[in-house]
Amino acid sequence: MSDTAEILVVLGSKSDEKTMTECLNVLDNFGVAYKCEICSAHRNPVRTMELAKAAADSGIKVIIAAAGMAAALPGVIAANTFLPVIGVPMAGSALGGVDALLSIVQMPAGVPVAATAIGSHGAKNAALLAVRILALNNPSLHKKLGAYINDLARG
Repeated sequence: MSDTAEILVVLGSKSDEKTMTECLNVLDNFGVAYKCEICSAHRNPVRTMELAKAAADSGIKVIIAAAGMAAALPGVIAANTFLPVIGVPMAGSALGGVDALLSIVQMPAGVPVAATAIGSHGAKNAALLAVRILALNNPSLHKKLGAYINDLARG
């Protein structure tokens, strides 16, 4: 991981890249450093655990995890770190992502994962939620976020 990255974005599959572009664009627009990894909780569980466990020590403050279908990735990551984890359900299944959404929001007590909307809107909101978390301790980012919110209000 990059020494300067504050956000780790983990995609469960390369096929999630197009949807998660919205997330990465928001982070770029706010000037937030991030690291993006592709790692499946099912196909590579050991690497997924290692990413989650190493994140805080490398300076990561928030993890965004995008996953479809069973959507185990956000939960596996949350089970292996104390950092905030934001899950983004992907729409790639026959159920249009509802299965992924339910998998993310139905985490057992003690393993919290924030969940966003399915697809690109959720990807964008995950980045904005991560920015809000970082802005709590970053006056410059807080100011940028305030300007963004004011621009939204103006339409």
